[in-house]
Formats: sequence, C-alpha cells, structure tokens
Amino acid sequence: MPAITRRYLFSGHESFFCKPLWLKKGYDALLAGVDFSSPEAVCTLGVGKNMVSSIRYWLKAFGIIESSIPSSWASAIFADDGKDPFLEDEGTLWLLHYFLVTKRVASLYHLVFLDFQREKKEFDRDQLQSFIYRKCLDPGQKNVYNENTVRKDINVFLHSYLAPEKAKSNEDYLALFQDLGILRQTSGDRFSFSELDESHLPADILLYAMLDYKGQDKTVSLDGLQDLALIFCMPLSALVELIKAVVARYPDEISYTDNSGLKNVQFIREPKAAAVLNNYYSSK
Repeated sequence: MPAITRRYLFSGHESFFCKPLWLKKGYDALLAGVDFSSPEAVCTLGVGKNMVSSIRYWLKAFGIIESSIPSSWASAIFADDGKDPFLEDEGTLWLLHYFLVTKRVASLYHLVFLDFQREKKEFDRDQLQSFIYRKCLDPGQKNVYNENTVRKDINVFLHSYLAPEKAKSNEDYLALFQDLGILRQTSGDRFSFSELDESHLPADILLYAMLDYKGQDKTVSLDGLQDLALIFCMPLSALVELIKAVVARYPDEISYTDNSGLKNVQFIREPKAAAVLNNYYSSK
C-alpha cells in the first residue's frame, strides 16, 4: 500500500454513521450528475441537507468517488446490475471496511486499526481520544485536533462497529459493520479488538484486498501481511491459513513462502481484480 501523506480529517460525517442504503443512493446520484451542494440533492436523495453532506463524505471515505466520478470497483458493486448494490453479502461489507481503513479519507479508521491497535487491544474512549491527540502533535498536523470533533468522530466509529446498548430507534441497529464482529464491548465503556479466525473472511475478498494493497509491486511483504491482519482483526497465523486457501484457488498466479519467519506473498501471474470479484459473487 503506497504511503500517503495528508492532514488528518475527523469531520464531514455530520455525526451520522453510514446507513446501508446511502451508498447506493449516493452512487446513483453521482451517475445522474447531481450536485451534492445543490437543493436538488435534498430532493433526489430524500434526506435532509446535513445527511446529504454526510452521504457525500462517506462516498469519499469508502473510495466510491474518485475525482468526482464513481471508482471502477464501486461500479462493479453498486450499479443496477452490480454484484451487491444493497449490501446483502457480508463479503461486500469486508471490502468496504478494507477501503474505509486504507483510503485514509476518514483518518480515524486508519489510525485506529493500523496504529492504535498495535498499542492496545483493549481500550476506552478516553484512551483512544488521548492517542489521537498525541498523533496530532506531529508538526504536519498543526491545528488539526479539536477535542469535541474527535469525540464525535469516535462516537460514530464505535456506532459503526457496535450495536448500541440503548437504541433511540431501530435505525441505530443499521450501521454497516455491526455484524462483522470486529469490535466487542467488554464492560461499561471498555472495548476490545476481536481476534477472528480465517472463517470470517472470504478468500477472494482477501485476494482482492491484497491486489489493491500491493499496488504496482509483485509481492506483499511480512509488513504488509501484518497490516492486513490488523485491518481484518485476525492473528497473523489465521491470515496465513487464509492465504494458503487463496493459493490453493489460484496456484498458477500466487505463491506463499515462509523462510525462517520471513513470510510473503508473490504474484506470479497477477489475476485481474474484476475477475476475482466475479469469482467471489458467482460462487454465492
């Protein structure tokens, strides 16, 4: 995954977590050429002005918008004849989670899964807030940190992955990632990252993620595999077992080696990303 240097962003969602139908609505509005800053967008999307802004934010955060047009992977999923426009397949949710972390538009998700998780497997809101504050002390992040803004971002993050203890309405149970089991609420205001086994993540979704992660490289190094294990909240040993399943499905294209603990994945004849998605959804 190429290094990206940008200032952190902890706002833009208007304190709304992403609801399942928003991404399809937003994708269709993009295709229709709707200006999200115009009054027309409120009518087209059928939501309030603040929710329109939130939908546009989430489209960017998931990489569905690239240079103001839908990305190729988004079209494969959200087109009317797409693979899963209404997010009924758990593999699609894993794919969205991966892009949310790696696109770095919503900075908190990358910081939480790839940095904070290395420090703490169990945490509370204050510990996460303090961690973000420390990250923002970097000279390149001057004037980025605002306590209230980060607190709201943390609330949206937690709501996205955890069902609320006391819901105000049924919509509170509609956050995208609550069924993935990535986070657990251990007691009161304490939370922990799960350690999932390989059965939770489809092999082709992992392969698609590796193809994106490696960019133009031909290998995913040990560091890259450790990143992917953190993103998908599984021990490295479980990720390796899933990689072996990927290699078994694509023996002529991919190999896995472990030389004295130096694990890596090599792409011998790189499969097309679109074909990998087709393989996954056609097997459903």
